[in-house]
Amino acid sequence: MDIISFEELDSTNIYAKNNLENLSDRSVVCARRQTSGRGRLQRSWLDLGGDNLYMTIVLKPCSESLNSFQNLTQYLSVTLCKLLESYGLTPQIKWPNDVLINGKKIAGILSEAAFQGNTMKGIVLGIGVNLNVERENLSLVTDKEVTSLNLETGKTIDLSDFQQKLTSMFFDNYDKFLKQGFEFIKSDYISRIYFLDTEISVKGFNSTVTGIAREINDCGELVLEKDKKKLVLNIGDIL
Repeated sequence: MDIISFEELDSTNIYAKNNLENLSDRSVVCARRQTSGRGRLQRSWLDLGGDNLYMTIVLKPCSESLNSFQNLTQYLSVTLCKLLESYGLTPQIKWPNDVLINGKKIAGILSEAAFQGNTMKGIVLGIGVNLNVERENLSLVTDKEVTSLNLETGKTIDLSDFQQKLTSMFFDNYDKFLKQGFEFIKSDYISRIYFLDTEISVKGFNSTVTGIAREINDCGELVLEKDKKKLVLNIGDIL
């Protein structure tokens, strides 16, 4: 894979989208600082200082594998959980792809497709992971509880080592995931979620729905039960 490193970018995803034509499949763009990071549903992803991970993987799919790409963020969330478990932690996944430690968010994942006309030219898969954060900087995030790997382990984290491990683990099973889609990670994914058979509220772009979380289906969608009817959600934020 090609690794392109910067000291600072506005956003690794923005850079990857703007330079997609010149980047090869499976390129990795990373930056030590990120000034305008973005998350899902138009939220921002704050740079909390220190050696934290800001990285985007460039992927250029063939037509046979397009169906699997809708679950890329879930595949990456499972991969990240497995890496965090090697540090002695017990991460959980908050549907669809947030990764939590002790109920606090440690990572954000965002996938964006780039089109030329009606043709998809590629996908940029971005991830930010809080690796080394001063405890007082956590207060900069006001809309949710967050944490970092150094605070959870009590040790300074080597950014280069973490990045190398995560990218290697991602590509180790990437081709199998493309062939099998969500089915390849379904059991690993479900074993790390925590909210099934409980009442939850899910916020979308324009509305919020409440119901009992019954299952994650074979497409990675969340199935809620409300008034004895099933609602299938493919986007949203659990409140």
